[in-house]
Amino acid sequence: MPRASKSTEQIIKEAAASFPVFATYLWDYLKLPSPTPVQYQVADYLQNGPNRRIIMAYRGCGKSFLTAGYVLWRLRRDPNCKVLVISAAQDRADAFSVFCHDLLRNWFMVKDLFPSDTQRFSKVAFDVYGAKPDQSPSVRSSGIFGQITGSRADLIVADDVETPQSCETQLIRDKLRESIKEFDSVIKPGGEIVFLGTPHTQDSVYAKLEASGYEVRIWPALYPTNKKFKDYYGDRLAPKIKADLEADKTLAGHPVDPKRFDWEELEARQLSIGRSTFNLQFLLDISLSDEEKFPLKLRDLCVFRLNREQGPNKVIWLANGDKALDLPSVGLHGDLFYKPAQIGDEFLEYTGVVMAVDPSGRGSDELGYSVVAYLNGNLFLLASGGLRGGYSEPNLKKLALIAKEYKVKQIIVESNLGLGMFSELLKRYLGTIYPCSVEEVRHTKQKELRIIDTLEPVLNQHRLMVDTNVILQDLATTESYPSETRSQYQLFFQLTRITKEKNSLRHDDRLDALAMAVQYFTESMAQTEQKAIAAREAEQWELERKFIQGDGGLRVDALGYASSVEDLQKALTASVGGANWLDEL
Repeated sequence: MPRASKSTEQIIKEAAASFPVFATYLWDYLKLPSPTPVQYQVADYLQNGPNRRIIMAYRGCGKSFLTAGYVLWRLRRDPNCKVLVISAAQDRADAFSVFCHDLLRNWFMVKDLFPSDTQRFSKVAFDVYGAKPDQSPSVRSSGIFGQITGSRADLIVADDVETPQSCETQLIRDKLRESIKEFDSVIKPGGEIVFLGTPHTQDSVYAKLEASGYEVRIWPALYPTNKKFKDYYGDRLAPKIKADLEADKTLAGHPVDPKRFDWEELEARQLSIGRSTFNLQFLLDISLSDEEKFPLKLRDLCVFRLNREQGPNKVIWLANGDKALDLPSVGLHGDLFYKPAQIGDEFLEYTGVVMAVDPSGRGSDELGYSVVAYLNGNLFLLASGGLRGGYSEPNLKKLALIAKEYKVKQIIVESNLGLGMFSELLKRYLGTIYPCSVEEVRHTKQKELRIIDTLEPVLNQHRLMVDTNVILQDLATTESYPSETRSQYQLFFQLTRITKEKNSLRHDDRLDALAMAVQYFTESMAQTEQKAIAAREAEQWELERKFIQGDGGLRVDALGYASSVEDLQKALTASVGGANWLDEL
């Protein structure tokens, strides 16, 4: 029935029963084209979804307009409803309030809800007409880090609380999660909490909420490929998109909402913001968003049972499906542990074994340690862990016993803190348990950059072998820690979450110890390599001298086939008895 044939009362009644209908009239008031199919689907889910839900829709979907509309629609149905709107920052929350104020003043659908002179009406909080007097306003808006305790709400709408600024470092992400925890103390029994947004990091708050019981509904800008659908979206994909794709598999890769974003527009956006950001903001794909941001991957490790004294002469890495290990993984989405494709049948004694210790174990930090061996250009992680209690006698004794157990030849200690006190204390226990030299190292480079610069080349070349027990112990030794922080202490969580940003990790003690041990050998390997290069250059020069002087009678035609020292040596040998090539010039 055309709008002109309906009375205002009929329209309001019809819209009050259906939020998608309400949204249609809102779009009309805003002089926007009719809502797109995706916008209608989001509107329906806002009305009919479970009490704890997360709406992840592509950037530019109109989520903010829908948010404001949904809040006013709830108040249209029940003026006594209490709503708390949380945004990333206070200025964004203020913008929401200003938008609602305009609608209350001018839009016929909610004009009768405009507050009376005796009711609250500000950017931070306002009432609607017909609401009973209450300590809590009808609507309160706040930034995510604002003070919300003391409020009570039937509905909490969190609109884009995750931004690049609110998830930049681990500390800020933890602060964001702590703020979200306050929602449970504010929401009334039976109340609703709705998140609308796009993820901005692989370690997204939305993933954590899903694990705690929130239902996730995803609307990407493109129909996913079959593989992406199976591997990532799964049942979280919007039912209509899922049904369309199952009915017509050729839709894969095509725009979901071409009236809003056709392929040309999406392609232009991808070129403008880059593939990673596009995948994040338009495909809602957090599995690829931080591919570059998080450079260290579990898949680059070679994992198998290691011998404490000997290692294989050869290890070949291959990360394909049949080599994936059924081990608990704390890596990012799709990042798994893999066993080698092939292990040499000859085992040799390690040419070096070191223990690295990060003695910064104060407060909630651990005293991190790592035992790494070296053989034939490969590194073998034999042990790793963290001890609480700082410089305590049990910790010092345990380190000495670990050094003895793995026959460590050198202990490396971070000396940036304590003015060498830790090393002196450790030496006392080593003297009675396991005499071993201790070397202090001091670092001036930013820790995150040093760790990544040390480990990334080794992992990229697949030269770090990890004992299976190290992975299991990494999990076991943190079981007693609080569940919400346990993973932060684990080596492989730290390895996969470190970025080049300062303070990107809350705890890095185990990872820092591993980097120190690896650095010890990589520096030695670099020196050895430089000596080898110098030796080969000297050998090359000697061969060239022989060419020039005619020693051995090398013929000129041999030069054309000599691409290496070995080739030159063969050519020199083969030419014995031949004419001096200088004579042929």
